[in-house]
Amino acid sequence: MTGAMRSMWAGAISFGLVNIPVRLYPATQPQDVAFRQVHREDGGKISFRRVCTACGRDVSYADVAKGYQRPDGDVVMLTDEELASLPRERAHRIEVLSFTRADEIDPLLAARSYYLEPGESAARGYVVFREALQRTGKVAVVTLTLRQRETLATLRARDGVLVLQTLLSPAEVTGADFPFRHAAPGPLAPELAMATALIDAMTAGFDPAAHHDGYQAELAALVSAKLSGTSGPPAGDMPAEVNAGPDADLAGALRASLAAARARQPT
Repeated sequence: MTGAMRSMWAGAISFGLVNIPVRLYPATQPQDVAFRQVHREDGGKISFRRVCTACGRDVSYADVAKGYQRPDGDVVMLTDEELASLPRERAHRIEVLSFTRADEIDPLLAARSYYLEPGESAARGYVVFREALQRTGKVAVVTLTLRQRETLATLRARDGVLVLQTLLSPAEVTGADFPFRHAAPGPLAPELAMATALIDAMTAGFDPAAHHDGYQAELAALVSAKLSGTSGPPAGDMPAEVNAGPDADLAGALRASLAAARARQPT
């Protein structure tokens, strides 16, 4: 990894009786324009105080501790040393539970992604494990303790390195029991045929690098205009309005969309 990246966790992959020391690095980095909350009258930054509800005094970060509140309201104080002494916290182990196909894991469970770098003298075991995953086309289902929580995750090979992706628990995924799912929309054949043809006409290879965040670009231009003393939003093309017509217009909208998609296809 580059010198600019700092490891956030160090441990070992436990694969049967094999241990592969690794270091963990965040694989994603937000690119949003950052805002601060400020006072509308004078632009002063808004600060947030840590106030103790028992004594009413401001509390510095150095005096903040972790506490577990029991159902009866009592709070059990826990020190960082006590938390670090828990067996699974001390182990710093990525334990391989099993292997499976990637398409068997619901994408809705995906949480955060991390790169794994082999530790000193662990490159051979790391490469063997990586190549075995690629050869079998499988991902490893693992557990590890991260951010004071034992979480389920996957390990897979990507661009020559191992990537760990933490997974949400099923209890963290909400249901989607919308009323329309139980209603009969009537015959779908004509519209379904055109929708299928439209999907075929718009099918292309996935290239996330081709997407550019137009909103962030407009936002940056607005900030730049404000700094230069220009009032109002920057000029630009307005996005096309979304057709929110009734279902009776669906066939016509699909027909026009299909014609436009076919016209854009290379001859």
